[in-house]
Amino acid sequence: MANFYTKKVCRFCAEKTNSVDYKDVKLLQRYLSSYGKIESRKRTGSCLKHQRRLAVALKRARHLALLPFTVR
Repeated sequence: MANFYTKKVCRFCAEKTNSVDYKDVKLLQRYLSSYGKIESRKRTGSCLKHQRRLAVALKRARHLALLPFTVR
């Protein structure tokens, strides 16, 4: 029996957004796990280009103390 699932679509490609803003904390929190780790492409459904930009934006937001490094 084969597994059939719907492929997740990159949210940024669907909205034709070229950049990911590090100041948009609500958007960035959706891509963090409950432990504060960056979620994988498989879980988020984002494409490679936007996953890289997302990771950079998350790291910048952490350094500016907009997001925590760890969650207790």
